[in-house]
Amino acid sequence: MELKRSKIPTEVLEVHGALTKAGFEAYIVGGCVRDLLLGRAPKDWDITSNATPEQIQGLFKETFYENAFGTVGVVNETDNPTLKVVEVTPYRIEGEYTDARRPSVVAWGTSIEEDLKRRDFTINAMAYDPSQGQLIDLYDGIKDISQGHIRAVGDASARFKEDALRTLRAIRIAAELGFEIEEVTKEAIKASAGQLEKISKERIRDEFVRIILSPQPQKTLILSQELGVLPYILPELLEGVGIEQNQAHKYDVYEHSLRALQHAADKGWPLEVRLAALLHDVGKPATRRWGEDKKDWTFHGHEVVGAKMAKKILERLKFSHETLNKVVTLIRWHMFFSDPDKVTLSAVRRIVTNVQRENIWDLINLRICDRIGTGRPKEQPFRLRKYQSMIEQALRDPISVGMLKIDGKRYMELTGEGPGPRIGWVLHALLEEVLDNPDKNTIKHLEGGAQELAKLSDTELRAAGEEGKEKRAQAEAAEIKDIEKKYFVE
Repeated sequence: MELKRSKIPTEVLEVHGALTKAGFEAYIVGGCVRDLLLGRAPKDWDITSNATPEQIQGLFKETFYENAFGTVGVVNETDNPTLKVVEVTPYRIEGEYTDARRPSVVAWGTSIEEDLKRRDFTINAMAYDPSQGQLIDLYDGIKDISQGHIRAVGDASARFKEDALRTLRAIRIAAELGFEIEEVTKEAIKASAGQLEKISKERIRDEFVRIILSPQPQKTLILSQELGVLPYILPELLEGVGIEQNQAHKYDVYEHSLRALQHAADKGWPLEVRLAALLHDVGKPATRRWGEDKKDWTFHGHEVVGAKMAKKILERLKFSHETLNKVVTLIRWHMFFSDPDKVTLSAVRRIVTNVQRENIWDLINLRICDRIGTGRPKEQPFRLRKYQSMIEQALRDPISVGMLKIDGKRYMELTGEGPGPRIGWVLHALLEEVLDNPDKNTIKHLEGGAQELAKLSDTELRAAGEEGKEKRAQAEAAEIKDIEKKYFVE
C-alpha cells in the first residue's frame, strides 16, 4: 500500500508548499490520506500545521476563519468543488468534553503526534508530508486499512465519550468502505450509543444520509440495530420487527423495508427513492388487523398513516422541504395498482396528477423495490409492465393538429374565411402531409399549403380532412403499439 505524491492535486500541494516555504510544519491529514491509500478520490482535503490561524491567513490571498477550532478555509480558484476550499487547522490539544460533542477548551499544540492522538479512528489518524514523502502512522492505520477494520484511536470508550457522533460515524465509514468494526470498538459503541441523544438532529441526519447512500445500507442498518444506535435515528423502523405480514410477503415489516432499500441502492437510485423504500411501510404496525374472511393480516390505509409518520420523521431529522415532500408523496401513493385488465388511462392520468409528472417514474421504482422486498425474485411482472406502458402513453404528447406550426386562427387570417368545419378539414389534411414528412412542419410550407387547400370545394376538402384523420389514428395506434412492445405487454 503506497501513497503517491502524484495523486495529490496541484491546489493542495500549493497550499502545503506555501506553509512549508514560510518555515512551518505541514501535513495532509485524516480521511484524505486514508482515501489516497485506498485509491479513492478524496471528497475534501485537510492540512494540519504548527502555524496559528492568523499566520495561516497571512500566507494566502483568500481565506475565511469562522470557528472556534482554528480551522482556516483557504479558497482556491477552481471549479472543482472538492478543491475549492482546502481546510488548514493548527495542531490541537483539546480539553475535557462536557457535552459529548465538543471540547470545552481548544489549545494549539506543538507537534503532529499530539494532534494525531486526539483523532477518532486509526485509519483517519495518519499524516503525510508530500515534500518529504513522509507518512506518519502511529496507530497502525495502514494495517487496519489492509485488514478492513475500523478501530478507535487509543481507548475506544474515551473517544466516544468525547464525541458521541463518532459512534454513528464509525458505522457510516464502515458502510462506505465495506469495512468491519473491530470488537473492542463495537462494544464501546454499544456502551456509548445512548449519548447520541445529546447530538443535534442535523448531524445525525448527515451521517444517516451517507449510510442510506452507501452500497450496503441494509447490512449497515442491521449493524446499527445490533449496536443500539438505530433507536436514536429511526425508532419507528424498529416497530416493524416481528410484525408478520400477509401471505404475499416472505419477511416481517422490518426486514421487508430493509430489503426494499437495498434494492434501491443496488439500482443506484437517488436518496428520495431510497428513503421512500425504507419508510414506505412504516405505517403497517399501526394499521395491522386480522381479517377473519381471508384468515390473514390486513393493513388498510397504511400508506396514508405511513405518509404522515414519514413527514414527522423527516421533519425531526431536519430534511429539506423538497426532500420531505417528495418522499411523503411517494409513500402516500405507493399502493396505486389495480387490475391491469380494468385500469384505464384516465385512472393512470389521475395518479400522474397526484404525484406529478417529475415523480411518476420514481413511484414506479419504489413499487419495484416494494416487490423485491417481499421476497419475489421477479422485478417487473406483467402487471407492473402494463402500468408502465400506460404511464408512457399518458405522458406522451398526443398526435393532433396541435403539433402543426399553423392554427385555425392563422388559416382564417390567410384566407378570409370565417369559423366552420373547413378549418378542421384543412388542418387534418396538413397533418397527414406532416406525418409523412415531418420536415414540412414549417410556417412557410403550411401557410402555402393552407392557401392551396382553401381553393378546394367542401366535398374535396372534407375527403382530404378525413384522410388526415385516418392517418392520425394509424400513427397513434403505431406509437401505442411501440410502447406496448417496449414493455412486452402486446
